[in-house]
Amino acid sequence: MTTILVTGGTGTLGRLVTARLRADGHDVRVLSRHAQPYAVDLREGGPGLDAALDGVDTVVHCASTPRGGDERAARHLVEAARRAGVGHLVYISIVGVDRVPFGYYKAKLAVERIIEESGLGWTVLRTTQFHDLVLQVMEYAAKLPVMPLPAGVCDQPIDVGEVADRLCALAAGDPAGRVADMGGPEVRTFPDLARAYLRASGRRRGLLNVPLAGRAYRAFREGGHLTPERAEGRITFEEYLSSRPGARV
Repeated sequence: MTTILVTGGTGTLGRLVTARLRADGHDVRVLSRHAQPYAVDLREGGPGLDAALDGVDTVVHCASTPRGGDERAARHLVEAARRAGVGHLVYISIVGVDRVPFGYYKAKLAVERIIEESGLGWTVLRTTQFHDLVLQVMEYAAKLPVMPLPAGVCDQPIDVGEVADRLCALAAGDPAGRVADMGGPEVRTFPDLARAYLRASGRRRGLLNVPLAGRAYRAFREGGHLTPERAEGRITFEEYLSSRPGARV
Protein backbone atom coordinates (compact mmCIF):
# COMPACT_ATOMS: atom_id res chain seq x y z
CA MET A 1 0.00 0.00 0.00
CA THR A 2 1.36 3.39 -1.04
CA THR A 3 1.00 6.56 1.01
CA ILE A 4 -0.14 9.34 -1.31
CA LEU A 5 -0.70 13.02 -0.58
CA VAL A 6 -3.23 14.84 -2.79
CA THR A 7 -2.88 18.61 -2.75
CA GLY A 8 -6.12 20.41 -3.45
CA GLY A 9 -7.82 17.21 -2.39
CA THR A 10 -11.17 18.90 -1.74
CA GLY A 11 -11.41 20.50 -5.20
CA THR A 12 -13.24 19.43 -8.35
CA LEU A 13 -10.45 17.10 -9.47
CA GLY A 14 -8.71 16.41 -6.18
CA ARG A 15 -11.72 14.94 -4.40
CA LEU A 16 -12.25 12.43 -7.22
CA VAL A 17 -8.57 11.50 -7.25
CA THR A 18 -8.68 11.02 -3.49
CA ALA A 19 -11.76 8.77 -3.64
CA ARG A 20 -10.37 6.63 -6.45
CA LEU A 21 -6.98 6.17 -4.81
CA ARG A 22 -8.61 5.14 -1.55
CA ALA A 23 -10.84 2.70 -3.39
CA ASP A 24 -7.68 1.19 -4.88
CA GLY A 25 -6.35 0.57 -1.37
CA HIS A 26 -3.86 3.43 -1.00
CA ASP A 27 -3.35 5.40 2.20
CA VAL A 28 -4.36 8.88 1.05
CA ARG A 29 -3.83 12.20 2.79
CA VAL A 30 -5.70 15.32 1.71
CA LEU A 31 -3.92 18.65 1.85
CA SER A 32 -5.85 21.90 1.42
CA ARG A 33 -6.18 25.17 3.27
CA HIS A 34 -9.07 23.95 5.43
CA ALA A 35 -8.95 20.13 5.45
CA GLN A 36 -7.84 18.73 8.79
CA PRO A 37 -5.49 17.31 9.87
CA TYR A 38 -3.40 18.66 6.98
CA ALA A 39 -4.77 22.19 6.66
CA VAL A 40 -1.91 23.99 4.90
CA ASP A 41 -1.74 26.97 2.57
CA LEU A 42 0.94 25.88 0.11
CA ARG A 43 1.67 29.50 -0.72
CA GLU A 44 2.87 29.94 2.86
CA GLY A 45 4.45 26.52 3.52
CA GLY A 46 5.58 25.94 7.07
CA PRO A 47 5.91 23.01 9.49
CA GLY A 48 2.41 21.76 8.70
CA LEU A 49 3.58 20.92 5.19
CA ASP A 50 6.50 18.90 6.51
CA ALA A 51 4.12 16.98 8.77
CA ALA A 52 1.78 16.27 5.86
CA LEU A 53 4.64 14.88 3.76
CA ASP A 54 6.24 12.77 6.48
CA GLY A 55 6.26 9.16 5.25
CA VAL A 56 4.63 9.99 1.90
CA ASP A 57 5.71 8.03 -1.18
CA THR A 58 3.88 9.98 -3.90
CA VAL A 59 2.33 13.44 -4.22
CA VAL A 60 -0.47 14.24 -6.68
CA HIS A 61 -0.40 18.02 -7.04
CA CYS A 62 -3.91 19.22 -7.95
CA ALA A 63 -3.94 22.48 -5.99
CA SER A 64 -4.08 25.52 -8.27
CA THR A 65 -5.72 28.92 -8.50
CA PRO A 66 -5.98 31.54 -11.27
CA ARG A 67 -5.71 34.18 -8.54
CA GLY A 68 -1.94 33.73 -8.33
CA GLY A 69 0.62 32.06 -6.10
CA ASP A 70 0.98 28.72 -7.90
CA GLU A 71 4.71 29.14 -8.45
CA ARG A 72 5.39 30.00 -4.82
CA ALA A 73 3.24 27.06 -3.72
CA ALA A 74 5.14 24.70 -6.04
CA ARG A 75 8.49 25.81 -4.66
CA HIS A 76 7.34 25.18 -1.09
CA LEU A 77 5.95 21.77 -2.05
CA VAL A 78 9.11 20.72 -3.90
CA GLU A 79 11.41 21.82 -1.09
CA ALA A 80 9.35 19.96 1.51
CA ALA A 81 9.05 16.88 -0.73
CA ARG A 82 12.83 16.75 -1.08
CA ARG A 83 13.24 16.95 2.70
CA ALA A 84 10.73 14.13 3.14
CA GLY A 85 12.32 11.89 0.51
CA VAL A 86 9.20 11.73 -1.68
CA GLY A 87 9.84 9.47 -4.65
CA HIS A 88 7.23 10.67 -7.15
CA LEU A 89 5.50 14.00 -7.80
CA VAL A 90 2.57 13.94 -10.25
CA TYR A 91 1.30 17.27 -11.60
CA ILE A 92 -1.85 18.11 -13.57
CA SER A 93 -1.32 20.85 -16.14
CA ILE A 94 -3.20 22.23 -19.16
CA VAL A 95 -2.81 21.59 -22.88
CA GLY A 96 -1.27 24.63 -24.54
CA VAL A 97 0.50 26.22 -21.59
CA ASP A 98 3.57 26.53 -23.81
CA ARG A 99 1.60 27.94 -26.76
CA VAL A 100 -0.97 30.33 -25.31
CA PRO A 101 0.43 33.46 -23.59
CA PHE A 102 -2.41 33.64 -21.07
CA GLY A 103 -1.51 34.59 -17.49
CA TYR A 104 -2.78 31.44 -15.78
CA TYR A 105 -1.23 29.25 -18.48
CA LYS A 106 2.13 30.97 -17.97
CA ALA A 107 1.96 30.15 -14.27
CA LYS A 108 1.15 26.49 -14.98
CA LEU A 109 4.10 26.27 -17.36
CA ALA A 110 6.37 27.81 -14.72
CA VAL A 111 5.22 25.18 -12.21
CA GLU A 112 5.98 22.44 -14.74
CA ARG A 113 9.54 23.74 -14.97
CA ILE A 114 9.94 23.94 -11.20
CA ILE A 115 8.89 20.30 -10.95
CA GLU A 116 11.08 19.18 -13.84
CA GLU A 117 14.12 20.82 -12.20
CA SER A 118 13.27 19.63 -8.69
CA GLY A 119 15.52 16.57 -8.61
CA LEU A 120 12.44 14.47 -7.70
CA GLY A 121 10.93 11.73 -9.78
CA TRP A 122 8.11 13.44 -11.65
CA THR A 123 5.20 13.00 -14.04
CA VAL A 124 3.29 15.81 -15.78
CA LEU A 125 -0.06 15.30 -17.48
CA ARG A 126 -1.62 18.06 -19.58
CA THR A 127 -5.34 17.89 -20.32
CA THR A 128 -7.87 20.15 -21.99
CA GLN A 129 -10.34 22.11 -19.87
CA PHE A 130 -12.98 20.29 -17.84
CA HIS A 131 -16.68 20.25 -18.74
CA ASP A 132 -17.24 21.93 -15.37
CA LEU A 133 -15.35 25.06 -16.44
CA VAL A 134 -17.25 25.32 -19.71
CA LEU A 135 -20.50 25.07 -17.76
CA GLN A 136 -19.38 27.87 -15.44
CA VAL A 137 -18.62 30.07 -18.44
CA MET A 138 -22.03 29.35 -19.96
CA GLU A 139 -23.89 29.98 -16.70
CA TYR A 140 -22.13 33.31 -16.30
CA ALA A 141 -22.80 34.35 -19.89
CA ALA A 142 -26.46 33.31 -19.62
CA LYS A 143 -27.07 35.89 -16.91
CA LEU A 144 -27.41 38.39 -19.76
CA PRO A 145 -30.27 38.44 -22.31
CA VAL A 146 -27.71 37.71 -25.04
CA MET A 147 -24.79 35.38 -24.30
CA PRO A 148 -21.42 36.93 -25.27
CA LEU A 149 -18.99 34.34 -26.65
CA PRO A 150 -15.37 34.70 -27.82
CA ALA A 151 -15.55 34.84 -31.62
CA GLY A 152 -13.72 32.13 -33.51
CA VAL A 153 -12.67 30.11 -30.45
CA CYS A 154 -13.22 26.38 -30.06
CA ASP A 155 -12.82 24.16 -27.02
CA GLN A 156 -12.28 20.45 -26.36
CA PRO A 157 -13.79 19.84 -22.92
CA ILE A 158 -13.10 16.65 -21.02
CA ASP A 159 -14.78 14.89 -18.13
CA VAL A 160 -13.00 15.43 -14.82
CA GLY A 161 -13.65 11.82 -13.80
CA GLU A 162 -11.74 10.54 -16.81
CA VAL A 163 -8.82 12.80 -15.90
CA ALA A 164 -8.94 11.54 -12.32
CA ASP A 165 -8.71 7.95 -13.57
CA ARG A 166 -5.63 8.80 -15.63
CA LEU A 167 -3.95 10.64 -12.76
CA CYS A 168 -4.53 7.73 -10.40
CA ALA A 169 -2.96 5.30 -12.86
CA LEU A 170 0.05 7.59 -13.21
CA ALA A 171 0.35 8.00 -9.43
CA ALA A 172 0.40 4.22 -8.99
CA GLY A 173 3.23 3.86 -11.49
CA ASP A 174 6.82 5.00 -11.76
CA PRO A 175 7.83 8.57 -12.64
CA ALA A 176 7.26 8.99 -16.38
CA GLY A 177 8.20 12.61 -17.13
CA ARG A 178 5.94 14.50 -19.52
CA VAL A 179 3.31 12.00 -20.65
CA ALA A 180 1.04 12.29 -23.69
CA ASP A 181 -1.61 15.00 -23.57
CA MET A 182 -5.21 14.03 -22.92
CA GLY A 183 -8.09 15.80 -24.66
CA GLY A 184 -11.85 15.62 -24.65
CA PRO A 185 -13.71 13.62 -27.29
CA GLU A 186 -14.69 16.53 -29.53
CA VAL A 187 -13.46 19.95 -30.64
CA ARG A 188 -16.52 22.21 -30.45
CA THR A 189 -17.21 25.85 -31.26
CA PHE A 190 -18.39 28.03 -28.41
CA PRO A 191 -21.78 28.68 -30.07
CA ASP A 192 -22.24 24.91 -30.40
CA LEU A 193 -21.43 24.42 -26.70
CA ALA A 194 -23.72 27.30 -25.77
CA ARG A 195 -26.64 25.78 -27.68
CA ALA A 196 -26.07 22.45 -25.92
CA TYR A 197 -26.11 24.27 -22.57
CA LEU A 198 -29.31 26.14 -23.44
CA ARG A 199 -31.08 22.92 -24.48
CA ALA A 200 -30.04 21.20 -21.26
CA SER A 201 -31.08 24.10 -19.03
CA GLY A 202 -34.31 24.89 -20.85
CA ARG A 203 -33.29 28.51 -21.38
CA ARG A 204 -33.62 30.77 -24.38
CA ARG A 205 -30.86 33.23 -25.14
CA GLY A 206 -29.42 34.90 -28.18
CA LEU A 207 -25.74 34.33 -28.95
CA LEU A 208 -23.30 37.15 -29.66
CA ASN A 209 -19.83 36.40 -31.02
CA VAL A 210 -17.47 39.00 -29.58
CA PRO A 211 -14.04 39.51 -31.19
CA LEU A 212 -11.30 40.16 -28.63
CA ALA A 213 -7.77 41.48 -28.91
CA GLY A 214 -4.34 40.34 -27.83
CA ARG A 215 -1.81 37.57 -28.31
CA ALA A 216 -3.58 35.15 -25.95
CA TYR A 217 -6.89 35.48 -27.79
CA ARG A 218 -5.13 34.95 -31.12
CA ALA A 219 -3.50 31.79 -29.76
CA PHE A 220 -6.86 30.49 -28.54
CA ARG A 221 -8.37 31.19 -31.97
CA GLU A 222 -5.51 29.26 -33.55
CA GLY A 223 -6.28 26.27 -31.32
CA GLY A 224 -3.15 26.35 -29.17
CA HIS A 225 -5.16 24.88 -26.26
CA LEU A 226 -6.50 21.94 -28.27
CA THR A 227 -5.18 18.44 -28.91
CA PRO A 228 -7.51 16.79 -31.47
CA GLU A 229 -4.95 14.06 -32.14
CA ARG A 230 -5.21 13.03 -28.46
CA ALA A 231 -9.02 12.94 -28.13
CA GLU A 232 -9.00 10.21 -25.49
CA GLY A 233 -12.04 11.35 -23.51
CA ARG A 234 -15.31 9.55 -24.09
CA ILE A 235 -17.93 11.61 -22.27
CA THR A 236 -19.32 14.43 -24.39
CA PHE A 237 -20.50 17.81 -23.14
CA GLU A 238 -24.13 16.76 -23.72
CA GLU A 239 -23.63 13.57 -21.72
CA TYR A 240 -22.05 15.57 -18.90
CA LEU A 241 -24.96 18.02 -18.91
CA SER A 242 -27.56 15.23 -18.99
CA SER A 243 -26.07 13.71 -15.82
CA ARG A 244 -26.75 16.88 -13.83
CA PRO A 245 -29.94 17.40 -11.77
CA GLY A 246 -32.66 19.21 -13.72
CA ALA A 247 -31.17 18.52 -17.13
CA ARG A 248 -33.60 18.48 -20.06
CA VAL A 249 -31.51 16.49 -22.54
